[in-house]
Amino acid sequence: MIEAYRKEANERAKLGIPPLPLNPEQTAGLCKLLQKPPKGEEAFLLALLSDRVSPGVDPAAKVKAEFLAGIVSGKVKSPLLPPKDAVAILGTMLGGYNVAPLVAALKNKKLAGDAAAALSRITLVYDAFDDVAALAKAKNEAAQNVMKSWAEAEWFTSRPSVPDTIKVKVFKVDGEINTDDFSPAGDAWSRPDIPLHALAMGKTRFKGGLDTIASFRKEGHRVAFVGDVVGTGSSRKSACNSVLWHIGEEIPGVPNKKT
Repeated sequence: MIEAYRKEANERAKLGIPPLPLNPEQTAGLCKLLQKPPKGEEAFLLALLSDRVSPGVDPAAKVKAEFLAGIVSGKVKSPLLPPKDAVAILGTMLGGYNVAPLVAALKNKKLAGDAAAALSRITLVYDAFDDVAALAKAKNEAAQNVMKSWAEAEWFTSRPSVPDTIKVKVFKVDGEINTDDFSPAGDAWSRPDIPLHALAMGKTRFKGGLDTIASFRKEGHRVAFVGDVVGTGSSRKSACNSVLWHIGEEIPGVPNKKT
């Protein structure tokens, strides 16, 4: 699994883009390796688990969450992942398959505090809200803390404040452009692969623009993309994804997307 992943990563690196997020089969192979890690690959394997599996309800996230749930419950062992660390990683998965294991951990005295801290930062819990509420009503202190945190919106108020001043270097395109210039319809086949699709941005309307933006970033600047007139012509979502890929920042635990 490691050799195949590195081969793919090297091929995509030639294009200047990261490897694809792990698919379910790769994630299953990774989880198996984490139980008996090859010597010298420990840090690499942990980084793959933390940063290269898409969160939420992605099929690979299900494999990851089930593995971490096994670590938390003690049914699965890894020399690299104590239960406390498994809870922390579950807490980075945004919502979806990670929620049930975290709710279950509220009943584990050794891990309840960590599980509560993780759940307090998650709002995409759906029906699990009722499970936490029931535990809180049954005098589970950790669940009560989660309910209080949600009520006080600490998932939002704990985030860094928006800075008073944001300094940027402007990349400006004169005249009218539209979303097809950011996400060309002729390259629609690659839209699910954001880094690959983003390579097509501006290829007809502002050739060389990506190199200019990259040079601004290399100089240490944040970049603002400006157009005289920006209209719609193609997928607005993919257009935003492409722009963000070039001017945005990495999202911890969310591979191949930026904000």
